[in-house]
Amino acid sequence: MSGSLHDVKNDIWMKTVLISVGLLFAGIAAYAVLAEGIGSVKHHDWEDAHHELEEIEAEWDTANETGTLEEKEAASDKWSDAHHADIDAHLSYLTWSTAGKTIMVMFIIYAAFYGIAGFFNSIQPEEEHHDDHGDDHEEHHGSASPILMAGGILLFMMGFPGFVTTCKAWLGLDYDPEMSGFMLSAIGAMITIMGIGNWWNEDLKGHPEQIATSDPFKGQDIRKAGMWIFLISETMVFASFFSSYLRMRTGWCTQWAVNAGKCDVVDTYTASDYLRPGGATGTGDFWTLLPGGINTFALIISSYTIVLALKTAKNVNWEPSKNALMARLFPTRKQAVRNYLLITVALGSLFIVLKLIEWSHLIAEGFTIDSQAGSIFYVATGAHGLHVFIGLLVMLFMVFKADTVGYDEENGQGIEYFGLYWHFVDLAWVAIFPAFYLY
Repeated sequence: MSGSLHDVKNDIWMKTVLISVGLLFAGIAAYAVLAEGIGSVKHHDWEDAHHELEEIEAEWDTANETGTLEEKEAASDKWSDAHHADIDAHLSYLTWSTAGKTIMVMFIIYAAFYGIAGFFNSIQPEEEHHDDHGDDHEEHHGSASPILMAGGILLFMMGFPGFVTTCKAWLGLDYDPEMSGFMLSAIGAMITIMGIGNWWNEDLKGHPEQIATSDPFKGQDIRKAGMWIFLISETMVFASFFSSYLRMRTGWCTQWAVNAGKCDVVDTYTASDYLRPGGATGTGDFWTLLPGGINTFALIISSYTIVLALKTAKNVNWEPSKNALMARLFPTRKQAVRNYLLITVALGSLFIVLKLIEWSHLIAEGFTIDSQAGSIFYVATGAHGLHVFIGLLVMLFMVFKADTVGYDEENGQGIEYFGLYWHFVDLAWVAIFPAFYLY
């Protein structure tokens, strides 16, 4: 917990409820503009391009039956141009449609976390605040958050198949909704968010930092040691993804697969064959690689902004910049920390949006999770994207804390410990990008 204690009244949490309403409207607006507005225009363009392709295809068939060699070649070139135009129109539609839907879903989740957690905390009984830092505050005497989150996740996973099926039915796919499973998952998600909200409340009020009293971490902050142990375990998880990918790319095949005659029939086209210029499929160019490149710089910059947030929080002699624009963006120490965290959230959110746009393009071009290379790619990049998104949910609270009680030299270590996690996510992507996109 944070190193300083704060008298936090329950009504401060109503601010999160108002923020959640704003996020909800922003998500709906983004969907309306990007998916329904621009996306609809792009969909009409795609329909026109596809209709033109069908007409040219009919002309090509006629030329192949009765035309001369020159007419056949001209018809073939014309069909090739129309085919590429049809693909480009389809991908353009997917870009805007996926962006709008992704932003809307992300903002709905953001709003749910803020709204449910904020409302849950706003109705809790007020605690009596003590100004002294005596023995009553020396230890954090347990929390209900772990049991709430564990129980909520259990219920969510029990109903998850029905949740997925119901969502597919609502999207217009050929599925029958399973409302019992959906409701069970929804209840589990609400309980999980309540547990997270309770943890947020405890952290906002603050507790003295707990110090390890035994080896090998004696004298170290328990949270910091725990974060490093967690990151070591995460390293092993991502190492398994890399080892699977390298095994596939180097053609290493198990003996049982050789005996079964399966090694020669494995589709080893990778995402890089579709994305990078000069890839085996011949469809990659600068634009197909651009989302991954932007995401790389977005995460690197986000690591820098979170360092700036920590540096500002711990700088007791902080002063506004002499530059007029920077002074307006970061007018006070408290607002500077909040705005650096907001920039980090924006960059992480951009990463998720571009990642799903990229996925939609790859799937449209036939690179699906059904292949060996596809399963490795989507599981590895999907697991990384999940880590990014979980980090964004944590940062939602950090932004709220920075805007209310604030971060300073007493409790800035909370940013430091989260920064370790965020730097790990950044470092993992710096390894994933060249391996999965350029190799």
